[in-house]
Amino acid sequence: MFSLIQILLAFTLVITILVSVHEFGHYWVAKRLGVKVLRFSIGFGKALWSYRFGKDKTEFVIAAIPLGGYVKMLDEREGEVAAEEKHRAFNQQVLWKRTAIVVAGPLFNFLLAIIVYTMMYMNGVTGMQALVGDVTPESIAEQAGFQSGYQIIAVNQQATTRWANVVEESLQVLLDGPTEIIYSVRTEQNHHYDLTVNVYEMTLDDVAQGHFLKKLGISPLRPTMPAVLSEVLPNSTAERAGLKSGDKVMSFDEQPIQNWQEMGHYISTHPGQEILAEIEHNNQRLHITLTPSDIEGEGKIGVKLLIPEDYYDKYLVTEHYGFGQAFLRSLEKTWDISLLTLRMIGKMITAEISSKNISGPITIAKFSGLAVERGLSVFLSFLGLISVSLGVINLLPIPLLDGGHLFFYLIERIKGSPVSEKTEVIFQKVGMTLLLLLMGLAIFNDFERLFFN
Repeated sequence: MFSLIQILLAFTLVITILVSVHEFGHYWVAKRLGVKVLRFSIGFGKALWSYRFGKDKTEFVIAAIPLGGYVKMLDEREGEVAAEEKHRAFNQQVLWKRTAIVVAGPLFNFLLAIIVYTMMYMNGVTGMQALVGDVTPESIAEQAGFQSGYQIIAVNQQATTRWANVVEESLQVLLDGPTEIIYSVRTEQNHHYDLTVNVYEMTLDDVAQGHFLKKLGISPLRPTMPAVLSEVLPNSTAERAGLKSGDKVMSFDEQPIQNWQEMGHYISTHPGQEILAEIEHNNQRLHITLTPSDIEGEGKIGVKLLIPEDYYDKYLVTEHYGFGQAFLRSLEKTWDISLLTLRMIGKMITAEISSKNISGPITIAKFSGLAVERGLSVFLSFLGLISVSLGVINLLPIPLLDGGHLFFYLIERIKGSPVSEKTEVIFQKVGMTLLLLLMGLAIFNDFERLFFN
């Protein structure tokens, strides 16, 4: 588990990459089109570091609040401009140049997503195979014919290999509003069936909040692993209690522990509570006392399990491609997530999805830490997702966002003259209010998840 400092560092890394790429898009296109750039800032507030570069002496700044950034260009609306430099002012540029400069920020976010997704697929994406474990009695999955051991190989004829694919494809179907989803399954005897699941009681919130499989009545098949330790982390609760690699947990508080799942559940549900453990060490039975650390309400002791040799082949699957196919897959994924983000925003506006699904910086920080902790492919996937989301949100026609400027340019194109400065100021105030309300809601949701979930 990452410490608070590590989470903050991971969050800063993610935000810095996203903001730098977005603002570099504005900067690069502005420079190519002859507009003078005065400042390129990563973050807001007090400058922690600054450096002037190039013939224009553009000021590059790292600021104290790493929650955004900006590119300041020469503009007559923000101060006097020397006569010899007026042709380089942003407001003096023809409409297509201003449009290109504004749209470049979100476009570079999409380009970043394509790059990181290509790297992700080349590195390999590993996940649990879509094998069905327990099927809840009288659930809609059981009524459709699901049985333990079935493997889901397609959702509405879209091929799936991992559980992540199954949930993603199911969400796409639910967004279209049908009441049935067809799951193609393969049995342990290699027979193939199409099972029709009635999902009229399902909501998009069930997917967004991670409850989809539970409400469906299915749990992923998870192998039963012995409670044998492969590694004891340094300076952990387990190390201080005397646990060592190769130890087998036999019981907790005189309750037999049959496998790793039982051990993990007992530890996670006893944060900060003393546990009497019976351990088998070098064929000897020992009794030790340990107290799991309390990490966000869950007990942790700092150990890793011993994974059986056949686990990876039997239960995990890896998607791995060469550059060409990885690039094509990245284009498809970037497009799909862009459309999904837009559709989810639309469903929130029409109240078909709860506003509780809106996340803020605390949630992003938490998942940044988890993504870094879980390896390169997971980190790249997370970075691509946030980059696409940033690109899409910035294109929304909200004043102060890039999309708001583009909306004004569309009006200018239609009416033949720019929007009046007074009108623009009014809409900017409205946009600021909307953004502050949205940010407030996101932070409120973050704290609610943090303290009440």
